[in-house]
Amino acid sequence: MLASLFSKTRPFNYVLTGFFVISAFFLFQFTREKDFFTSVSLVEESAVFLLLIASFILVNFISLRNALTKNDNYAILLFLIFVLMFPGILENWRIVLSNFFLLLALRRLISLRTLNSPKEKIFDASFWIFFSALFHFWSIAYIILVFISIIFHSGKDYKNWLIPFISLFCVWILHIFFSLFFLGEYELHFQEMIQISFDFTGHKTTYENMALASYVSISVLFFASQILDYQNKPLNMQSSYKQVYFSFLLAIGIYALSKNKTNDMLIYSFAPLAILGANMFEKLENNNFKEASIYILFAVGVCLFVLQL
Repeated sequence: MLASLFSKTRPFNYVLTGFFVISAFFLFQFTREKDFFTSVSLVEESAVFLLLIASFILVNFISLRNALTKNDNYAILLFLIFVLMFPGILENWRIVLSNFFLLLALRRLISLRTLNSPKEKIFDASFWIFFSALFHFWSIAYIILVFISIIFHSGKDYKNWLIPFISLFCVWILHIFFSLFFLGEYELHFQEMIQISFDFTGHKTTYENMALASYVSISVLFFASQILDYQNKPLNMQSSYKQVYFSFLLAIGIYALSKNKTNDMLIYSFAPLAILGANMFEKLENNNFKEASIYILFAVGVCLFVLQL
């Protein structure tokens, strides 16, 4: 039923997805020890909720508007499952906000394929990436995708290679202005920001490790299947799929470089992996197998969510 339901873009799919997001959000919040009804908590948790809803909308827009998936909603269903697997995301507003900015950047970079206003799109994407880095520094690694996209679509114009540096300058000036305006001083803790750790053990619980292992298995399956299927993609779409592949790899790179490797940081890889997974399910011809696979994934997501409450 889930596979057939999300095989077409239906308004009910968005309502159902919203229902699961709202249910998961409030269930998670009411199991926390902190007081949800303090003014600070309300602002932070409301921000997380609204940013998550906006992220779902962006993932759906990126996949459908750029024809990365067919006329279906598998991408947002998979994005929902990934969020359920790592409920800690629901209280980490900095990571959710940082990822939201990267989704805005990804939207602009993939639209470069049309070659309409490339300079504006490169500037916008770079701006959002540097802005994202203010909330989680190593998301700055996504700037590599900007230069990769320039190579794919508009590398002959040397001015395009300079635009990301202009975006960096603009974000830096804005950061100084708001720091002085709200804090009365400007201080950049650069040494703290660039700290790297390759300790993948961390302080994860058994259930968090189970969620991580499940996600890694799903990631390998989705990514490998789409790499093998790359030659079957339409020629005019291959550069866009390359951007999705690199987006996923860079997201894993962000996780690998980050000092505190909580599972929340995997959120950067959710959107590209959801798009790749949607493509894989679109290729499955056996409807019973497709339906069973979707149900198993959804059940895994729900079970891991409940176990980590």
